[in-house]
Amino acid sequence: MISSPPSLQERARDLVAQMTLEEKAGLCSGANFWELKSLDRLDLPSIMVTDGPHGLRKQRSDSDHLGLSNSVPATCFPSLTALCSSWDTDLLGRVGEALGNECIAEGVAVLLGPGINMKRHPLCGRNFEYFSEDPLLAGTLAAAIINGVQSRGVGTCLKHFAAYNQETNRMIVDVVVDERTLREIYLRGFELAIEQSSPWSVMSSYNRINGSYASDNDWLLGQVLRDEWDYQGMVMSDWMGTNDRLRGITAGLDLEMPGSGGQNDARIVAAVGDGSLPERDVDRVAGRVVELILKARQRPAAKAPADLDAHHQLAREAATRCAVLLKNAENTLPLQPGQHIAVIGAFAREPRFQGSGSSLVNPTRVDNAWDALQGWAAEQAGTTLSYAAGYDPVHSPEDPGLIEQASAVAGTADVAVVFIGLPASYDMEISDRHDMSLPVQHNRLVDAVAATGTPVVVVLHNGAPITMDWIDRVDSALEAYLAGQASGGAVADLLVGRANPSGKLGETFPLQLADTLSDGNFPGATRRQVQYREGLYIGYRYFNTVNGDVLFPFGHGLSYTQFNYSGASLSSSTPGADPLRVRMTVANTGACAGEEIVQVYVRTLTSEAHRPAQQLAGFDKVALAAGESAELEITLDARAFAWFDTRRGDWQPNGGDYLVEIGSSSRSIHAQLPVSVSGTGDSASDTSVDHFFRALSARQQAIPDDVFAQMLGRDIPAPEPSRPFTANSTLTELEQTWLGRKVAAAFLKKMLASANVDPEDTALLEIIDEAMKNTPLRAMALASGGEFSFKTLAIMIHMLNLRPLPALKALLERDQGIRQV
Repeated sequence: MISSPPSLQERARDLVAQMTLEEKAGLCSGANFWELKSLDRLDLPSIMVTDGPHGLRKQRSDSDHLGLSNSVPATCFPSLTALCSSWDTDLLGRVGEALGNECIAEGVAVLLGPGINMKRHPLCGRNFEYFSEDPLLAGTLAAAIINGVQSRGVGTCLKHFAAYNQETNRMIVDVVVDERTLREIYLRGFELAIEQSSPWSVMSSYNRINGSYASDNDWLLGQVLRDEWDYQGMVMSDWMGTNDRLRGITAGLDLEMPGSGGQNDARIVAAVGDGSLPERDVDRVAGRVVELILKARQRPAAKAPADLDAHHQLAREAATRCAVLLKNAENTLPLQPGQHIAVIGAFAREPRFQGSGSSLVNPTRVDNAWDALQGWAAEQAGTTLSYAAGYDPVHSPEDPGLIEQASAVAGTADVAVVFIGLPASYDMEISDRHDMSLPVQHNRLVDAVAATGTPVVVVLHNGAPITMDWIDRVDSALEAYLAGQASGGAVADLLVGRANPSGKLGETFPLQLADTLSDGNFPGATRRQVQYREGLYIGYRYFNTVNGDVLFPFGHGLSYTQFNYSGASLSSSTPGADPLRVRMTVANTGACAGEEIVQVYVRTLTSEAHRPAQQLAGFDKVALAAGESAELEITLDARAFAWFDTRRGDWQPNGGDYLVEIGSSSRSIHAQLPVSVSGTGDSASDTSVDHFFRALSARQQAIPDDVFAQMLGRDIPAPEPSRPFTANSTLTELEQTWLGRKVAAAFLKKMLASANVDPEDTALLEIIDEAMKNTPLRAMALASGGEFSFKTLAIMIHMLNLRPLPALKALLERDQGIRQV
């Protein structure tokens, strides 16, 4: 009998058994910023990981981590917010395959992405990197892109685990959130993606969750991820995101990135030696690192460079299928041959196509809409174009002269297409936005062009929801988002009708920021704590529960054609453990081909435990020629009617009466089918929490302390004090003292010098300065690679908490800097 070859897991365990303790500890941290350590005597190579998620960002050797300098050329696909608007798992799978091919060509083993955090609040600086405010949509699309990448033999890293929903104080803030909300909103997308795609790795987030940092949170990494979800892959830290390395080993943090210059490796060896850390825990995490290396070693060698021309065409297709037609009064779009078209806005020539930060891609090429429109116009008899910049594309300061020029150009045209959006400093990692507004110059430009009486089409380039006070004064609006390097050509194709818009919003656009229920608790009442008092009620879950007015609802998106829904039916009116099958017929009743995204929601009529009035339960996308129809079937699993019962520690059917809704958006419903669900008969519906949320209204903007405490099942914790100073103190907190100000100034000077930023870019320097001030000291020690040791840090903290010696004070007065400490 021939025995089967050992699994990778078994081979990894065998290799770990042959290692010394020092070798095992060494594998638990990176060799440098982007590579894992090799172990030559056991034939374990070093492998490279690099940033994603919408394009390969392999940095050159002289680059920094923030995405502010050089990286190798790679295809910049649409951002995840844009890709989400396609609701297209096939498309995202193909994008994933292309990303995997480029990783192979560059020798990259693991692409760090996708990011799947919920869009709790419109101002989160990294919203452009995330899919949606809905966990089902986010988890399903994340799985599609993961499966695509990993089909090429390249790994992915699902991030940021978990409840990482703001950039402000991101490395110290404690997210106080009840378990039901965590399970149903902030963990559900991760759970779905892991079930459907088995990502090679997961990245822990920077923040704390209910008092414990994610990187050493035993409940999160051990109980939930490993025990309940049976996740078998590797967990790595975010960069400089390790809090307590020994506690992280116990919890299940396998790999510390980028490492600590060997300091934490030595601590692991010492802890095993003194008995405070069982060696079996080190064996377990080292084994998962080795298994990742063994997986990566199996990936195919690059036989030829990646087909970047084909990838650019795929990026153009993706950008086309992601765009959302928000408004189209009087069929202003598509543009018609023979028109004189005014193209207004610098983004038409210098496109905004990606956000800033660690996801910044160095594109292989960049299309712009102006060139593409010129090419189209040259083929159309009698079609002419004119152009005005309207604003500075970098900072967009107020400039009445540019607006006056744009108005003059628009006034002589048959139609004006105005390109506006958010400059690069608005959509970026390390900084949350201050408000939902566009730059004043952009808003005034739209108003001025609309005042000419010429029909106005607005094209938007932004990574997150914005306010649009001018929306009633324009004829059409196309949300292109940050749609990658080929977005210029894609937008032109949509404007002239070569392509039909088919995207739908994966997030709600509120009328104003104050309308969102989470706004009273963002980014937190104190620097070190944010309370998720709104519970389950984020995005459309809130607005559609209270029937609140919105600018554009979740799932909204128009087309140049029309669709009709008919023949809706269910496989059962009393769903139980078996999946519920929802059937309908969709017909294209318009004059051109198009794609429709069919959305299935569950609307709550009565339920044992409170739940939002409406929740997405399934979706599908169908392409139909003019006059064509198709029968669709969408399957809902038991979770569509379930809730997480914290008393039982498990999901339970939420007994009650519901409507299964079939629609083209969350507020455009074409059929409602009743169902009844049997529950446990043992809900907590008599609690003050239940009463409060069942009576929730658009006027209710504050969740009382007693309700939030009952949601938590404990007293609301007090925020962590800023004194005495600890390794988790920030430079801003250090500046409360004389010595701290000296230390902070020395740190900032050194860190800004290493950031490799244009010294003339004062706006960006201010953002980086603010982010660095909110970075904890232990992260700076980790970033130094051992140059600023934990021992030195401990001595410095001791001095900061005591009166400094006169000699030390005199030394610092001579500005010798932190190295002297």
